[in-house]
Amino acid sequence: MNASTYDGDMGERAVVAPHPTHKLRLLLKREFWENKGGFFWAPLWAGAISLLLTLMAIVVGEVVARRAMADGQINIDNNVRINGLDLGALTGRMSAEDLRQLGQGIDLSLLMSSTWPFIVLAFVVFFYCLGSLYDERKDRSVLFWKSLPVSDLETVASKALSALVVAPVLATAAALATMIGFMVLISAVVLIHGGNPLTLLWGPGSPLSLLVHFIASIPVYAMWALPTVGWLMLCSAWARSKPFLWAVMIPVFAAIFVGWFDIMNLFNLDTMWFLKHITGRSLLSVFPGFWLTASDSLQINGPDAVGDILSLSHTYSVLKSPQLWIGAVAGIAMLVGAIRLRRWRDDN
Repeated sequence: MNASTYDGDMGERAVVAPHPTHKLRLLLKREFWENKGGFFWAPLWAGAISLLLTLMAIVVGEVVARRAMADGQINIDNNVRINGLDLGALTGRMSAEDLRQLGQGIDLSLLMSSTWPFIVLAFVVFFYCLGSLYDERKDRSVLFWKSLPVSDLETVASKALSALVVAPVLATAAALATMIGFMVLISAVVLIHGGNPLTLLWGPGSPLSLLVHFIASIPVYAMWALPTVGWLMLCSAWARSKPFLWAVMIPVFAAIFVGWFDIMNLFNLDTMWFLKHITGRSLLSVFPGFWLTASDSLQINGPDAVGDILSLSHTYSVLKSPQLWIGAVAGIAMLVGAIRLRRWRDDN
């Protein structure tokens, strides 16, 4: 990782220290290639499974509808038929309000299909952070990495950035591929039944708005997930064995003790507050969209709530919440603790 040049007059090699950004880029590449299965393939496979289940549901729906029609269980007029459904005639009867509601339903379907890569992202980031500093001590590779001209700060920072930025970016790309695949599948169904996908799907739906929302949410995710990432990496640097048990048991048992003190009226403690702001933030902040729990103005009322969920004003309103900034400061403090622990703990 060192760069070198030759002195033209003396014929000697002069060692030039690499730029910090160059080292960070190499460290990020190292983290990606060592965890490519979780960062890259896992969200893609999750999206592919989502599309497979969608295709299976479409096939089952077509078969059941045709069987019901053959058995005379569905009575529909001559213009709209299940066996050879004329979606073109159906489109002509739709009002502007019907198209608006159709668009909300399509957006909700796209949101549900694209959540698969993000759910996998949460588990990938959780277990990646748990093993990020523990595994290199377990297999003794930490001795090799410490022999390189890379500081503990740079190493821990590269791992934190991989969890907070690289993994969400790749999951967002997988979500985009899943949304496009979902729209292609539904478009094929619409075409088979005589409809126009541009009128019934791509026009009313908002796949580009969804993509913009996902990309714009990455900075919010990075800041909101800092407490969990910091806590898990601190446990990874500290635990001599079984970091998962330590990372989970400490917040959970702390909540149990707080609940016991609350029941016994020994201290003026709020169990629900502790569960939400301490235990929940320590373990669940890596789940995308978890910051919506800090919004008091968000109302979940069926498909109409999709617009609120996808509103950037609701997403960025969490920046006004003390929960985010206090959690971010706590996460950075725990990352600093992980850096200091890595300097002397190698389990020799």
